[in-house]
Amino acid sequence: MARTLLCEIVTPERIVYTNEVEMVIAPTLDGEIGILPLHAPLVTVLTPGELRVRYNDNKDVEWFAVAGGYLQVHEDKVIVLADAAEPASRIDVARARQAKQIAEQRMAEIKDRPRDERAGASECEADLKWCEVQLKVAERRS
Repeated sequence: MARTLLCEIVTPERIVYTNEVEMVIAPTLDGEIGILPLHAPLVTVLTPGELRVRYNDNKDVEWFAVAGGYLQVHEDKVIVLADAAEPASRIDVARARQAKQIAEQRMAEIKDRPRDERAGASECEADLKWCEVQLKVAERRS
């Protein structure tokens, strides 16, 4: 049996995932990072993207959409402190598409305003990115 590490994915609202896994692959500012058991201690920033966990002798993979946050690594534990996270199997594709359309409309309205009246643009961009990440990850399960 392969050595494992505990992976916890946590958001401000709930614990999304807790399980023994063999590898965690996460999106960071410098690109994807792979974490195996006995990894050196690490704290890094997560970017919006897809996070994967491998288990069962690396045969099985679970996909998660994460909206950014932090990743902390201890010897045999990975803690993902995500702003938002959702397993691929629980992503409502129709709802994500609708939310993406709304965010795109809001972005267009904000860009039409004078530069000094563009309050909320960064939040709207984050919402749009979150919708795009969810749709990308949802494609993995089909």
